[in-house]
Amino acid sequence: TLIALDRPSEGVVKQLAQSPWTSATFLTAFASMPRRGERFSMHGWLSDLAGHTKDLVDEIDSADLVVMVATAGEDAQVASIIGEACSLKRVMTTALVLGTASISDEALSQSLAQLRPWALMLVIATAEEYIGDMLAALRA
Repeated sequence: TLIALDRPSEGVVKQLAQSPWTSATFLTAFASMPRRGERFSMHGWLSDLAGHTKDLVDEIDSADLVVMVATAGEDAQVASIIGEACSLKRVMTTALVLGTASISDEALSQSLAQLRPWALMLVIATAEEYIGDMLAALRA
């Protein structure tokens, strides 16, 4: 399962979804984390590429691996929800960070700090092609 965590990475995930894959699922997750004291709703923030709402737990239950795709400098806090659910279900997680060439070291550090606790493997991808190559290597 490949999940775009922000609008810029959504384009990359949509482009990848155009290739023939045997078992890959492509989703988007855009959520603002609730402010202190507010409740977070688990509904309506995870969807397939056609815009249909998906249940995070159902998607994780059917996954062997969840790959979160984030763009450096964008908000990736939703990775904590996905990562925690994956941890509870014992599903391996990987996070890929794109767009690092045009971002400051400080902005990259903030993105990595949001992803690092929730990914067993964290990759700074210098080219978008890396994701497709990784999926091919995993026989997705």
